[in-house]
Amino acid sequence: MTQNSKTFTPDLDWTQIRETVKLLNLSAGQVENILITADISVNTLTNSFTSMVEHMQTIYNHLQDLEESTSREDALQCCVETSGHIQDSIVAFQFYDRLQQCLLHVTANLKGLSSLVESPGRLYSPFEWHKFQMEIRSHYTMESEKIMFDAILNGKTIEEALVIKQTFEAEHNDDDIELF
Repeated sequence: MTQNSKTFTPDLDWTQIRETVKLLNLSAGQVENILITADISVNTLTNSFTSMVEHMQTIYNHLQDLEESTSREDALQCCVETSGHIQDSIVAFQFYDRLQQCLLHVTANLKGLSSLVESPGRLYSPFEWHKFQMEIRSHYTMESEKIMFDAILNGKTIEEALVIKQTFEAEHNDDDIELF
């Protein structure tokens, strides 16, 4: 157990704000660390899939040069289907891109909140809180995200806000994956 936190032995210098800032920074650091680790794996997968597509095209081209036969046609068809599956997998990786962007927003928000909370002049200023909230909202690219944000700020629970967001997405087909 660490002794840097004074929660077990508070003194006159201890504040819940300082402890809150430490925990917010810890959360932001953990998210950033997992993103860095995940990015390495996804880059490896992306490079592997790109290489497979190139190899499938080479095999396809070699098969085209062979005499026509049932085996040749079956092999060509297999190349086409495999290339299609690989392309589908690459498209599925677009989800990771969206996930990474969302988590980067979360870490930026946590850092921004830490900065706001640790500054007494900003902490007690409704203007600063509103400004920070609007900054967060401005980074959302999908309308459904803005709707969820607004619902939370208007006092809805997380569960209620998620239902509102999902209903909007279902009605407006706003669940498309975006690339950043």
